[in-house]
Amino acid sequence: MIRWLIGVFIVLLLFGNFHRWLEKIGLGRLPGDFRFRLFGREFFLPFASSVLICVTILLVGKLF
Repeated sequence: MIRWLIGVFIVLLLFGNFHRWLEKIGLGRLPGDFRFRLFGREFFLPFASSVLICVTILLVGKLF
């Protein structure tokens, strides 16, 4: 369980830094990704994209 939490945390950090570039390839606009404005700031929570990337990393890890 702790591995999943660490994995999701790392993916969320990566999305925070690279979300403009990732939106160009389609990640960050999936149905489970939430974007909302609160007090004049825009918040972005990429839940579906994070799960997709974690599963992809898991599958690649299982192959090697």
